[in-house]
Parts: sequence; structure tokens; C-alpha cells
Amino acid sequence: MPEMVERDHIEQSKAIHRRTGRTFYYATRLLPGRVREATYVLYAFFRVADEVVDDADGVPPGEQRQRLESLREQALGRADPDGPVLEAFQSIKERHDIADEDIEVFIDAMLTDIEKRRYGTYAELESYMNGSAAAVGRMMTAVMDPEDPEAALSHATALGEAFQLTNFVRDVREDVIERDRIYLPQSTLEAEGVSDERIERFEMDENVAHAVKTELTRAESLYREGVAGIKYLPRDCQLPVLLAAVLYAEHHRLIRNCEYDVLNNEPELGTARKLWLVVRVRWHWQWTTDPEAVFDRVSAVPDRTDRRTERHGERLPTR
Repeated sequence: MPEMVERDHIEQSKAIHRRTGRTFYYATRLLPGRVREATYVLYAFFRVADEVVDDADGVPPGEQRQRLESLREQALGRADPDGPVLEAFQSIKERHDIADEDIEVFIDAMLTDIEKRRYGTYAELESYMNGSAAAVGRMMTAVMDPEDPEAALSHATALGEAFQLTNFVRDVREDVIERDRIYLPQSTLEAEGVSDERIERFEMDENVAHAVKTELTRAESLYREGVAGIKYLPRDCQLPVLLAAVLYAEHHRLIRNCEYDVLNNEPELGTARKLWLVVRVRWHWQWTTDPEAVFDRVSAVPDRTDRRTERHGERLPTR
């Protein structure tokens, strides 16, 4: 691909990232150039696929499936790319040896979103997140190219899940209004005596608060697991990934501040708060380059006390 054309493709991908991924974009800007530009392309590809199902008003399910299958073929290099994002993605995939399997499970997750609106258990939700979030973390790891990928990958999977679980809890109201989806596991809601109808009517009470808190606690254990693996990434990638974890986890503080009422609130980090967190993380990083220590000092996740939450009915295992 000619350098000038590739540069144009990267700039278009960057514009998509800046417009739609405001929290992650702050951390991405700190990545070294060799990783940052590839990240813009990856994120743009994820958004192109996501928007097939999330911005699909009036588009029949069959047509959505057709579009996603076309994206699959293009992303895997089996079809000519349609547009700059897919052309750039094919180049990035080849350059960084991104696994076909991660592309496959990502597209499969997007296909799931066409009709699936509820998840019975956390195990079922986790299976979905393996494609929609964990695969994203693994693709990012491939782009960063750590010396020991196997050591890093399980932690990247956990961190990807943590980010998405935070999004699911934060966006309960938006997902109901815009997509008729509830990503809080039905088993969590049922354990607290909360019906889907109560969520759909935005009827907040103590039981809903307990259900939200359960999923926040689960996410916080995933943050711990994910941050513990940042040390396996290349040194120049560790701070940006740590910052992304701190920024996403900060939503938990906002959710606690509104007493877990995500039915009538849409917690969102302001620019000033994001910049303050960037400053704090970088300042602590000057004194210790231990990702877990900095996360403990800066993040909204409670102090480390081995809080492994229930997962599939068992204590959360160490990966």
C-alpha cells in the first residue's frame, strides 16, 4: 500500500476513534507511534462492525448479517477491502499477525447483537464478551508485540472484559432506550428480585442497587486481574494501558456517587476529570513503574483485598 494512501487511511481511522472512543482515545495518544497508529485502525474497524447492529434502524436482520459476513471476509483478507478502514485493517492484520480466530469471534459477537437482547447468566455474557471485548484485548496485544505473548494474553482478556462490563453497567439506561437490551445477567437480577420490566420502566430501588453493585464488584476483580499483566507488555506501552484502566474504572466512582442508580443517570467522565487522572497517573508513574501499585493509588477500584467475586457459581480463579 502506498505510504500516502496508508497515511490517509490512518487519519480517517483516527477521526473515527476520536469521535466515538473518547475515553480510550486519551490513553491511545500516549502509545508509541508504532502501536498508536495501528490502534486507530483497530478501533475504527471495531466501530464499523459495531455500527452495523447498533445503528441499524430500519435495516432488516438479514441485511445486517450480510453486511457483517462481508466485513468478516474483508477482515480475514478473503475479499477486497471496501473503503479505507478495511484496507488499513488488512494491512495491520498482516503486519502484526493478528489471529484469524479473534476476528472470527469478534464478528460472531456482533452477529449475536442482531437479535439477542438478554443474557441468562454471567457465563453466557462472558461468552459474548470473549468476542466483543476480550478478542479486542488480544488483538491489541498482538499489535504491542510483547516478548512473552502467552503471559500477557490471559490478562489482556480479563482487562477487555473489565472495560466492557463497566460499559454495560454504566449504559443500562442507554441500552434499554436505544437498543432494547439488558446486559446485566438475568441470574443477577433474579437473585435480587428485579424483573426486566422494572429495569425497562427505570424503577430504581435497593434491589436494583444491589444488582448493579454485584456487577461492579465482578468488574473490579477483572481490573485487578488485567492490571496484574500490564508488566508483561513492552515498557513503552505499559503507562497508556494502565491509564486506560484507570479511566474506565473511574466510572465506578461516578456510579457509586449516584447510589448505583444507572436507570435514571448516565454517568460520564468530564474532560477536566480525565485530564486530572492523566496527570495523577503520570505523576505516580515517575515514582514507581509498578502498574499495580499505581492503579491502587489512583483508581476508583477499592484497595486490593483479594476480592475474587463469584463467577459461574465459583470463586474467581486466577488465570
